[in-house]
Amino acid sequence: MRILVGNHIDPSIRERGDMRAWTQRLLWFARPGDLLVLCCEPDGAFLDYALAHTGVEHSDLTVLVAPAGAWGDKLLDPASLTDPVFLQAVRAALDRAGGAAGVREVFALWPSASVARFAAALGITDRFPGAAFFAQGGGEIGNNKANFRALAAAAGVPILPGRVCRSRQEAIEATGQLLESSGSGAVVVKQAHNGAGVGNQLLVRDPQLAVDHVGARHLHHLAPGQSGIAAYWEQRWAWASGDGRWPVVIEAFAPGADAVYSEHYAADSGTWPTEMGRLFYVGRRLSHQVVPLDEVSDPVRAALLDGGTRLAETYRTFGYRGHLSADALVLPGQSVVFTEVNAQVSGSLHIYQQVARRVVDVAAAPRRKVVEYHVPPTWSVPDFATFLAVLDETGLAYDPHTRTGVIVSMPAIPLAPQAPAQFVFCIAYAPATGYDDAFARLGERFQTLPATAVDASEHVGHAAVSFSS
Repeated sequence: MRILVGNHIDPSIRERGDMRAWTQRLLWFARPGDLLVLCCEPDGAFLDYALAHTGVEHSDLTVLVAPAGAWGDKLLDPASLTDPVFLQAVRAALDRAGGAAGVREVFALWPSASVARFAAALGITDRFPGAAFFAQGGGEIGNNKANFRALAAAAGVPILPGRVCRSRQEAIEATGQLLESSGSGAVVVKQAHNGAGVGNQLLVRDPQLAVDHVGARHLHHLAPGQSGIAAYWEQRWAWASGDGRWPVVIEAFAPGADAVYSEHYAADSGTWPTEMGRLFYVGRRLSHQVVPLDEVSDPVRAALLDGGTRLAETYRTFGYRGHLSADALVLPGQSVVFTEVNAQVSGSLHIYQQVARRVVDVAAAPRRKVVEYHVPPTWSVPDFATFLAVLDETGLAYDPHTRTGVIVSMPAIPLAPQAPAQFVFCIAYAPATGYDDAFARLGERFQTLPATAVDASEHVGHAAVSFSS
């Protein structure tokens, strides 16, 4: 048996909101006999739905809800894992399954020190890969974008021109130098800890610069001259640095680049690649990703694999164990540069390891591919049942015989009363057919706002600036 922990980045590193839906992707990884730890009771409809696809019986799983902490049932409080009453419940569940000796692995979505303490309290530290490293805060080290640049440079992995800044004055200097030298008239500011472009901001001189594809959620039009740069950092240093807690990365902007990734697993014995995929951004929001990676040249594939492997080996050497994703850009000239490493269970693992390979079996004949979409902010989906009903009505529900159709990846839980649900879903499709038609048909049913309404809300200027962190 295994113990699967549905946690997320420790709130001491970065504040998170309601993560009930996102962490329930843990259900895709469940196998018979596993014990799952979640922050809330799993959504019953989604639990039945996911297990029907994986073939695991509900009775073959044990699900325990950790005690509500500072975030209620919306996020697993790291301290809850070692709550004495909760540990007693875990031990009782293990005893019913033959005892702690039968635990083969502790698997956590986020490599937290709290999971290492949890494993130690149960006497199974050796079943949590990398426990000694994670117990000393290694999860933060491995997921810090500033650390990534230093480690990539040491490993000889190509990265974009840029600088790690630890003061506002350094940021002012770096921004001016990169704007002068890059030739694109733009730079990207990155928080050390954030994901899916939410912690990135694009600074541009030219308001007409085409930026739809870039993974930077926020956009700022710089006022002319050095004074515009200084004014920006006067306003935004606290946001970018987490009130001075973390360094800030400033990188050259790479227009016209394609976003790709190479995922790997780091073990005591070495590393090996697990998958490659492609990311797509619409209106600077992460829109969807496709696996496996196709339509790249052999040299690009080789460069992506080589750089990903070198990064995985570097992270393994300093103690990281587990899945990691090396994110990269394919530049217009077909060179590959790396942008970050997510040393955690990424948002891609359940797509390729469980949905694409386990459920759809994309490598079987006839060949299939899988794309996962975030529900666009222009759609209004009231709940999980409504979405499933539309899939049935339109004939878009996944068909195991054709191995095509839509598979919902996580429960559709509204984040506020009367608010539409935000979630992700997969489309399994034949490469010759594509997935655009299925997505468009869903859009016909659920889109309630024009795309321009959302795009406009993300464009902010130097005169009247509105940001979210």
